[in-house]
Amino acid sequence: MSRVHRNRVKGAGARTRVSFQRAVQLVSAALVNGYAAGFQRGKIFTGGSKAVCVPVLNCYSCPGALGACPIGSLQAVLGGVKRHFPFYVLGLLMLFGVVLGRVVCGLLCPFGLVQDLLYKIPVPKLNVPGRIDRPARSLKYIVLLVPVILLPIFAVTKTGAAPPYFCKYLCPAGTLGGGIPLMIADPALRQLAGMLFSWKTLVLALILGASMWIPRPFCRYLCPLGAFYSLFNRFSFFQMRLDQSKCVGCKKCERSCPMAVEVTKNLSSPECIRCGQCKSVCPTGAITSGFTFGERDTGAPETEKH
Repeated sequence: MSRVHRNRVKGAGARTRVSFQRAVQLVSAALVNGYAAGFQRGKIFTGGSKAVCVPVLNCYSCPGALGACPIGSLQAVLGGVKRHFPFYVLGLLMLFGVVLGRVVCGLLCPFGLVQDLLYKIPVPKLNVPGRIDRPARSLKYIVLLVPVILLPIFAVTKTGAAPPYFCKYLCPAGTLGGGIPLMIADPALRQLAGMLFSWKTLVLALILGASMWIPRPFCRYLCPLGAFYSLFNRFSFFQMRLDQSKCVGCKKCERSCPMAVEVTKNLSSPECIRCGQCKSVCPTGAITSGFTFGERDTGAPETEKH
């Protein structure tokens, strides 16, 4: 096989992988936001499925949402008047984490899809220096701990309940999927919009703008759900594996990774979202993925495994 033909085959494989990823993302977005009538009427779906948490960040107030957002549900239980322990929500989140890990982020999250599409816009791309990037990634764990968990438990109002602080003040997915569509559909809501909605619109605009220059900035630095799933990445049933005997050290995988993971050193990194970009560009097929119940391949060189 000629080199030109091999390059064409590899290019076709990469395009097929991207098309597969995009198709799964679109199907997932349609499934979790399948109540089309809600967008027409400006009304929130209130059927029985709204009691079930979906695995992705998807606002309860989105007119098309058929399920509940796990982060919103977690805050609602922690900050409720009865102060129940969130067994159901945490149990589901742990189940998603153990089975899938951050493949939820890479293939299923609608807001991840939005960021991926914005990064396709042909503008100069930014490479965040490691000295800034590495500590900034810790922010998502702080967001998970403080506004998602601690504030709903301790910062209660006079009613004895606490607002969902992350949803109310930060969540860009909620603003995009819930706030803006409801504002468009309901003139009365537009008249009531104040500084809080302006603030959340600014947060959304900054994240969407950054997504054109930096791949997945919200996933990298701010998403509390991604922070939670990252805790399960190393031992989740779905894994990426690197065959060191096939790896030629070209680093194409690392240059293609939207999360800047050092693929050849730590393929089971908490930052890996299992999107498959590294797999699609590997010239030797050294990277594979799938469900495994046996030994995990961390992607570390053989000298580091002993």
